[in-house]
Amino acid sequence: MSELKMFDKWSPAGIVVEDPGLKRYINLSPILVPRTGGRNANGRFKKSNYSIVERLINKLMIPGHKGRKHKTTSGHCTGKGLTAYKIVERTFDLIEKETKENPIKVLVKAIENGAPREEITTIEYGGARYPQALEVAPQRRIDFALRQMIQGSYAKCFGKRTSVERALASEIIAAYHCDQNSQAISKKLELERQADSSK
Repeated sequence: MSELKMFDKWSPAGIVVEDPGLKRYINLSPILVPRTGGRNANGRFKKSNYSIVERLINKLMIPGHKGRKHKTTSGHCTGKGLTAYKIVERTFDLIEKETKENPIKVLVKAIENGAPREEITTIEYGGARYPQALEVAPQRRIDFALRQMIQGSYAKCFGKRTSVERALASEIIAAYHCDQNSQAISKKLELERQADSSK
């Protein structure tokens, strides 16, 4: 039996998640088409059953909140699965061309680099509010990294001449190299710096 490759091009075989906290939550099981149509949607932590590439596609359709406001739902984020699927496939082609690496490996490493370990919450004690540092749950770390990469790429391409594929590829490659041009890396460092000062 031939090996299953994502998009019939790239195999997740041999890719190792180096961060021990994220190993359980980054799914690299082989799948030909990373679009399961919400089959694993019910129940807590079920999104860990989705392939990490499918989670990127889902996040591309609905990029999540920025501050307290929901991100714009126009342009590329219209909730069209096939559109997002094609964007990710073309993005992976660009990543492979630029890095000469397996784009799935590049994505996994970018998520590991962009996932914050600490964040802050607000504690109210005796009528006074003050920030308190706390550790970030592994599932939330992955969600944060994916959301920041998607929102960073939308900021680079919305209303500009840069294509969404080029913007997303540059965002993932920057996160892979721990470059602060990546929104995921810069936001992670900012969050950890705030958490450090709140201890």
